[in-house]
Amino acid sequence: MNMNANKTALLVMDVQEGIVSRIAGSGYLPRLVGAVEAARTAGIPVLHIVVGFRSGHPEVSDRNASFSALPAGAFTPEDPNAAIHPDIAARTDEIVITKKRVSAFAGSDLEMVLRARGITHLVLSGIATSGVVLSTLRQAADLDYRLTVLADGCADSDEEVHRVLTEKVFPRQAEVTTVEEWAKRAG
Repeated sequence: MNMNANKTALLVMDVQEGIVSRIAGSGYLPRLVGAVEAARTAGIPVLHIVVGFRSGHPEVSDRNASFSALPAGAFTPEDPNAAIHPDIAARTDEIVITKKRVSAFAGSDLEMVLRARGITHLVLSGIATSGVVLSTLRQAADLDYRLTVLADGCADSDEEVHRVLTEKVFPRQAEVTTVEEWAKRAG
C-alpha cells in the first residue's frame, strides 16, 4: 500500500437518500462505490458523514437561510430521506458522524474521532461539491490535515461550479484526483 492506511480516512459526505435523488442518473454512485470498496480493501477507514437534526429541528436557527428552509421533519431520525444510500451503507465497523451544518466539522464530533484514531490525511467525497466538500476542505486545511479530493467522487447539481472548484480552487489546498487513480494507490 502506498498510503499509510492507519493515518488516512475516506470521508463519504451527505450521500443520503434525499440528497442523492438530486443527482440521479449522473453515474455518480457507481464511482463512489468504487472508492468505498478500494478504501475497505486497503484497510482505510470509511467515515460516513450525514446531516441530521432532532425532531422539531431545535438546532436550526431562523437566521440560517439553508437549514431554516427545510420542511418540518427533514433529516430527522424519522425521515427516510436522511438514511445513507444503500449502495454505500455503513458497515457495522464504520463510524457514522452526524453534523448540524454544511461542513463535516460543524456541530459534529468528527475532529475528536480523527484525533483519537491518529488520522492526518482526509480523502474527501460527497454531495455537493459546492457545499459539504468545499466547507469541509476549507476547515480541514485550516486544521492542518493533508487533503485529497476525489473529483469524480464528488457531485454537484451545477457542473460548472463543480469544474471550477475541482480544477481551480481545490488544488490550492488539496491533491485532486480521480477515484480510479486513488484506488490504484490505495490498494
